[in-house]
Amino acid sequence: MEILENHSLEPLNTFGLDVRARYFAEVRTIEELLQLFERFPPASVPHLILGGGSNLLFTGDYRGLVIKISLKGLDVTEETEDCVEVTAAAGEDWDAFVGQCVERGWGGLENLSLIPGQVGSSPIQNIGAYGVELKDHFVQLEALDKKTGAILILDKDACRFGYRDSLFKGEGRGRYVILSVRFRLSKRNHRLSLGYGAILAAMEQKGITEPTIADVREVVCDIRRSKLPDPAITGNAGSFFKNPVISLDRYERLKIKYPAIVAYPDPNGMKLAAGWLIEQTGWKGYREGDAGIHPLQALVLVNYGKASGSQLIELSEKVKASVKQRFGVRLETEVNII
Repeated sequence: MEILENHSLEPLNTFGLDVRARYFAEVRTIEELLQLFERFPPASVPHLILGGGSNLLFTGDYRGLVIKISLKGLDVTEETEDCVEVTAAAGEDWDAFVGQCVERGWGGLENLSLIPGQVGSSPIQNIGAYGVELKDHFVQLEALDKKTGAILILDKDACRFGYRDSLFKGEGRGRYVILSVRFRLSKRNHRLSLGYGAILAAMEQKGITEPTIADVREVVCDIRRSKLPDPAITGNAGSFFKNPVISLDRYERLKIKYPAIVAYPDPNGMKLAAGWLIEQTGWKGYREGDAGIHPLQALVLVNYGKASGSQLIELSEKVKASVKQRFGVRLETEVNII
């Protein structure tokens, strides 16, 4: 295991920001991770755990140790006629993992296709798309507690999942290193999640009347490719803002004033489409230097070349202010700002 100094993180974050780490190490085994913490105790040196670099925004150089997690492995933990529990190591590519599950006929994660990042990052954000969230098929995860040095098993309740939220973004922020994640998936009688209009419309266009999980994955990938920029070409971190959840009463009042408002039922009221709110305030396709809003998806902030993290944050704050002023709705940032 090599420890590098003043290491460039530009190829390791999907915004493509030209920032550096004071120290950098890539770990491929749990033993290497433990050795690294012995040499750089968390109490003495700031640590940043890096997965696919797809859900963070650097505001400048990182003046501590960046640890790239590259743990690999995929194991069937339990299996019956109806379902399978599969454990994936934290360093596995998320979409490749979803693809393997679909190829084996395991249903549950197909709606989460083409989300960038690694398996170990997925519980932190409780990733979700098209009516499905990670927590819906989550069993447990294995994590290293940096505070105690112990390796723990955390179940769904312990992870405190919420909308794009979890223990790891709240009081447990920075404390744990996720090592692996276990999921329970269906082998038969799987109920597809087809509630989003975009999926149904794509199925109809393709003439698919009895969709399979492979069909859902293909359609979701097509939709995401049509709306979201490829970070290999244009720097971005996917959706920059969360879809705000408001009370049903408040939604009804907005609906009277804005009949075309886009929203979806939520256990806590109604979830507004942040992209629609942003588009209505005129930001879609806007650009300030190399910082901009994607022309096809207003939820996505992009780096057209040499934008800094600070410039992207400044633009995001302007967007928030506009939405708040017009709709009285406060947008929250989905990406992690470092």
